[in-house]
Amino acid sequence: MTFIGSITGGSLSPAIIFNNHKPPLRHRHQRPPTPPIFISTNLSDINPNNLRDLCTTCNHSFHRFPNISPDGKVEPVDVDKLRTAVSHSSVVVSVYARSELVTGGGDWYRRMIPLTPVTGELVGFGRAVGDDALTASIYDVMVTPRLQGRGIGRMILQRIIRLLTNKGIYDIAALCSDQDMKFFKACGFGDDMLGSTTMMYTRKSGSDLDLSAGRKLLMVPPLRKP
Repeated sequence: MTFIGSITGGSLSPAIIFNNHKPPLRHRHQRPPTPPIFISTNLSDINPNNLRDLCTTCNHSFHRFPNISPDGKVEPVDVDKLRTAVSHSSVVVSVYARSELVTGGGDWYRRMIPLTPVTGELVGFGRAVGDDALTASIYDVMVTPRLQGRGIGRMILQRIIRLLTNKGIYDIAALCSDQDMKFFKACGFGDDMLGSTTMMYTRKSGSDLDLSAGRKLLMVPPLRKP
């Protein structure tokens, strides 16, 4: 599977040298380096309370339609439901970094301790839900704001896809918001060629249920070569 690379440093354009003088280089924006991180695919490494805190920090909700307060904050996820949702996921990826990278500060002694899910702070997460045989959908890819733009989200997405394809699952989709589409496209996803549509129940006043349809923001990786 081919991923579109992100900007990791200055780029040198081909140049012709005249009179032993090189033309000025075009400097591109450099993102901060990726800090030391620990990536885990072990479900037991995830503490639901820490995951809920990460959701709050990222203003992200596992609910498709969360309640939003007047200041734009989403409602906290119930820890028990969060634990159940994660335990029933086909693939989970969690990322840990030293807490001083997130909060600042720290001392030399803490830097000497090996980085593990126990000694580190949860700074990134992503999961996939599927049937463990044919299809899967990627959800809830997030990175704490302080460490965004350093390639951690791309690592999470690549690890999820690798774990799924190792199981022989190539029908992979990602349900995302308009704001997330740029990120997924940069990681090799594209618009759904089949024009898939979601059908969902929306509860009206009383006990009646109304069936509504809408365009699904479904993105898929490039097709496999035969």
